[in-house]
Amino acid sequence: MRKIIFILAMIIANYVTEAQVKTPQASPKSTLIQVVGLTTVEIVYSKPSARGRDVFNNLVPFGKLWRTGANENTTISFSDDVIIDGKTLPKGKYALYTNPRADNWEIFFYTKTDNWGNPETWDESKVALKTSVKSGHIDRFVESFTIEINNLDNNFAHLELSWENTIVALKFEVPTAKNAIASIDKVLSGPTAGDYFSAAQYYLQSNGDLTKASSYINKALEMSKEKPYFYYRLKSLIQAKQGDKMGAIETAKISLSGAEAANNQDYVKMSKDSIAEWSKK
Repeated sequence: MRKIIFILAMIIANYVTEAQVKTPQASPKSTLIQVVGLTTVEIVYSKPSARGRDVFNNLVPFGKLWRTGANENTTISFSDDVIIDGKTLPKGKYALYTNPRADNWEIFFYTKTDNWGNPETWDESKVALKTSVKSGHIDRFVESFTIEINNLDNNFAHLELSWENTIVALKFEVPTAKNAIASIDKVLSGPTAGDYFSAAQYYLQSNGDLTKASSYINKALEMSKEKPYFYYRLKSLIQAKQGDKMGAIETAKISLSGAEAANNQDYVKMSKDSIAEWSKK
């Protein structure tokens, strides 16, 4: 009997699970990722539809803060600092709020991004950037609220909000030239001290060519102004593995001194242990 009851319970549970109703969202979620120049812009929002209703100054009242979409607050993120209306918006993720009016909209980039819709209490200190832009009229009817990034250029683009017969286009500038020049300079200037350090570390740890490992760590020390103690630690290990115990001890002493100055007790212990080991005859 118990077995029959258990089987019936399992059948009912499976039926309930399979019978869950699935219906379309009234305002489906949308994600837009667009690269402008060398800057990645990502927008996540929900798309409400008009469905025969008057949108602006009715469904979306004029003069009131709007979540700029539906459900959770709309978010926008930039991988670099951007310029909007002559002001710098630091790279990062923001909630996008607007205050629609008949002829212009206020646009807010808000640092708190986990609100459901509008914040319960508006905090001006969380407004990273505020600007206003004129609204325009489009002949075609836009049924579902839409956010796009258009008019792409290497140095700028427009964030476009459209719904019903209204469009708002906000220009933002990206630091393409700055990023491209920095990338060119970095590549053409050759490897860094850190690159040489990593190469030397790889050859040591992989039982590779110790001559190359020694050459690379020496190059890293030559290029580094700070000459960090962990560089000397790696050099001492390479020297020891090459059989140069005396040289390894002298280098380890330099590493020990730097580690003590930095109060890095792990490296202090490792250096002391290695010196003691290499000092044995």
